[in-house]
Amino acid sequence: MSSKTERRKATVFLVDDHPMVREHLTALLQAEPDLAVCGDAADAPTALSLIARQQPDLVILDLSLRHSNGLELVKSLKDLRPQLPVLVLSMHDEMLYAERSLRAGALGYITKEEATVNILSAVRRVLAGQVYLSERMAGRMMKKMVGGTAEGVASPLELLTDRELEVFQMLGRGLGTRRIAEELRLGIKTVESYRARIKEKLQLTDGNQLLQHAIQWVQAGECE
Repeated sequence: MSSKTERRKATVFLVDDHPMVREHLTALLQAEPDLAVCGDAADAPTALSLIARQQPDLVILDLSLRHSNGLELVKSLKDLRPQLPVLVLSMHDEMLYAERSLRAGALGYITKEEATVNILSAVRRVLAGQVYLSERMAGRMMKKMVGGTAEGVASPLELLTDRELEVFQMLGRGLGTRRIAEELRLGIKTVESYRARIKEKLQLTDGNQLLQHAIQWVQAGECE
């Protein structure tokens, strides 16, 4: 009887570079009769390797991974297993990242703050093949889909492409142009072009203002 019960459990793989987050999620999910954690990873390369081997029913991943980009990981997972449900669990503002996550291939987005009470509901909804978003974000996206626009741009950062936002975030973490080029495997001139477009979209006058803006944004996110 116990073996049959175990086989009916949905398996979940966790990707987060904070061990305490992975431990907390594991304890929470393992306590449920229909869920089981089958593995975890702290970075994208390890996650892709283990997920291909473990074949989980669901992946829960953070967008902020050490030396990895969560959005790119979502896209890689969709290439690896197009039908694999992915739930993004992140500290980042859903107004800035939820729609990007869904475009990348995720089925749900939940902030770590909201997850304290709604993570199990989000997990089960995504496992059922349904989209999970907060009521506020779902309403905003519905307005955009029906009327062509939402209630306006909540932040100028919404104007940035995924890659531009990634470069902006790396600048805020103190990485210079050459280091960003190395991390993203891009040419230095390409990164400089991204910087120029970011400055234009955010209406910043020079490199110093761009750097200051990026640092303040990253620090504000880490304090939330």
